Amino acid sequence: MRDFVETFDPAAEAPAAPRLLRQRTLKSPIGCSGVGLHSGHTVSMTIRPAADGTGILFRRTDLPRGAQDVAAHWRNVVDTRLATTIGNDAGARVGTIEHLMSAFAGCGVDNAIVELDAAEVPVMDGSAAPFVFLIECAGIAEQRTARRAIKVTRPVVVDDGEKSIAVHPASGFSVSFEIDFASGAIARQSLGLRFMNGSFKTDIARARTFGFEHEVSALREAGLARGGSLDNAVVIRGDTVLNVGGLRYDDEFVRHKILDCIGDLYLAGGPIIGRVEGARSGHALNHKLVVALMTDESAWTYTDRAEEGLPPMGSDHVAEPLASVRA
Repeated sequence: MRDFVETFDPAAEAPAAPRLLRQRTLKSPIGCSGVGLHSGHTVSMTIRPAADGTGILFRRTDLPRGAQDVAAHWRNVVDTRLATTIGNDAGARVGTIEHLMSAFAGCGVDNAIVELDAAEVPVMDGSAAPFVFLIECAGIAEQRTARRAIKVTRPVVVDDGEKSIAVHPASGFSVSFEIDFASGAIARQSLGLRFMNGSFKTDIARARTFGFEHEVSALREAGLARGGSLDNAVVIRGDTVLNVGGLRYDDEFVRHKILDCIGDLYLAGGPIIGRVEGARSGHALNHKLVVALMTDESAWTYTDRAEEGLPPMGSDHVAEPLASVRA
């Protein structure tokens, strides 16, 4: 009788090593110009590649050295009236960063230097799509350092009357939002998307900012919306959308709220692994959620493991719908 010899392959039995995703930046610089939504000033902007660990850094080229740089970080938010504005201790400010930040988040860009010759990011067409186009034209380069995400470990909720926004533990990243306006052009809209490597480009990026015609005069007297037009915003009169061609999505308004939310949340300093639920939230409440989350160290932990829900949201993938209701 032959002896039975058992063979053992340690490589076959060992658990798979954790899969790490790498930080990403642009392959080459790329630029554009446009008008500032609130300032009305013409702005030239160049997005440049940046080293591992830089994050998103805004650089005001019209200011003296030493006062130019403002990191896109929740601690640097100085204003949330109708847009998100960041600033530094030297007094430099950069406004309306949320659409560009949303594009960076949606394309999975961790590190970039954004050069501007004015105090506001150009609004382009009022969505994130032009910025996604720029990023895709420049190309994305993988870097050596592992990408680090903020994994939510317990619920965090902030509210202000009928407005609220919360983030809950989850295995990936999803956003659910609902809005409710008296105008019949908007009414009540609700949408939820679970970003499985996200279809940001298809489902969210093209949704434009919006406003009401009867509010324009008051906004401009307050120094806001001076660059706003039908070319860069959806404008509503009563129950009617004034833009030729109408809407890009039937529920474009709630999709834009999700776009803004993604950009505001990226100021946490990295992608979030969690389930976000918002009701009538805007920039101010979005920022309060980030502050509440990041200042409570018991509510989150860092992870660089893809298995814990850290995929890039890049535009070459798809998103899974959670729900879509329009009434």
